[in-house]
Amino acid sequence: MEQRQKAILVGVNLNNQPDFTSSMEELLNLADACDIEVVAQVTQNLKHFNRSHYIGKGKLKEVQALIAEKEGDLVIFNDELSPSQIRNLEAGLDCRVIDRTILILDIFAQRAKTKEAQLQVEVAQLQYMLPRLIGFGETLSRQTGGVGTKTRGAGEKKLELDRRRIEERISALRKELESIVSRRQNQRKQRKKKEIPVVSLVGYTNSGKSTIMNAMVELFNPASNKQVLEKDMLFATLETSVRNIQLPDNKSFLLTDTVGFVSKLPHHLIKAFRSTLEEAAEADLLIQVVDYSDLNYRQHEKVTDQTLKEMGIEGIPMIYAYNKVDLTDVAVPKINDQVVYLSAKQKKGVSELTEIVKEQIFKDYVNCQLFIPYDQGQIISYFSENAHVLDTIYEETGTRLVVECRGIDLKKHQNYVLDTKNGHDPN
Repeated sequence: MEQRQKAILVGVNLNNQPDFTSSMEELLNLADACDIEVVAQVTQNLKHFNRSHYIGKGKLKEVQALIAEKEGDLVIFNDELSPSQIRNLEAGLDCRVIDRTILILDIFAQRAKTKEAQLQVEVAQLQYMLPRLIGFGETLSRQTGGVGTKTRGAGEKKLELDRRRIEERISALRKELESIVSRRQNQRKQRKKKEIPVVSLVGYTNSGKSTIMNAMVELFNPASNKQVLEKDMLFATLETSVRNIQLPDNKSFLLTDTVGFVSKLPHHLIKAFRSTLEEAAEADLLIQVVDYSDLNYRQHEKVTDQTLKEMGIEGIPMIYAYNKVDLTDVAVPKINDQVVYLSAKQKKGVSELTEIVKEQIFKDYVNCQLFIPYDQGQIISYFSENAHVLDTIYEETGTRLVVECRGIDLKKHQNYVLDTKNGHDPN
């Protein structure tokens, strides 16, 4: 059995950052996700990072002493380090040094299952490596050979390539990704033609997005057997999943699940996964899923909002699903304006969340009466399948339907309309 690596975590609290403690806790969780044992933590309050070593000389000696005392073989820094900082730190500590960015990239590399996710992660890894290739090949070899993985990482496999070859590799990967992205864009165009609303789940990693998707699928389409992977771990979902939610009143919408966010998410990854997150960019409604049991949930909301803004996803209506409320003393389900308190795991509050979704995305639905001659039976079939039929009255020359339907369907069959009203009372 392979022995776990022992790591010392090092972080700089720059100008008393309010989220510094939670950021260090998260670094510990990221290390744990890579099966690394954290044996000590060192923090320092500074007004600016030390340009050559990230931390001051005194703290550097403290880390040296801890490496010897705890038999550490790895030091993980809480911010992205420059190539010269990595070189100086490894020379001074005589120990392997990595930063938060390569740790997150390594987790993504382990979790990536589809071809697209694997390509996206490799692009991000190579972009991270590119400025770090010159002048310290041995250092790079130690730091990009995989963190918690047993096999060599994408970084190590590419070390023998020079800068030009790596740029060529990135270019080839991007071309391969473009063809996948193009296919997905065509799928989106087809969906838009059908005018099915799209609802996208966004939020911090491990907030329960996949659990909410599975709960909705199980509630409304139990026979579909379309569950997605859900695990209590960071970045369980890297692929975009799309599920059709068919409601009892013949309304339907597409629910998409996206990659979770984390504080200080490497910009290489945001760029690499931009195409995947286009599902959220083109949604009619966003559901921000928040782990309400986490003491730092407000900070997680801020990180999600900032990341969405960074990706240009703005101006889309958003509702909030405060999940894992069963781990708090708040009774579920509870609704407060555009916020639903729920427990997706216990399936409490999922139907209430769906009701708020319906209010947001089916605003173009109208109530109307139509008179369909008996020789136009296909129109009755259409409304039976695509609208909510409230009443059916058979008359001498045709059928009178009272329906709740989309405005576009009403316009298409305007010649048969007797009466139209907004709202839910057909009378």
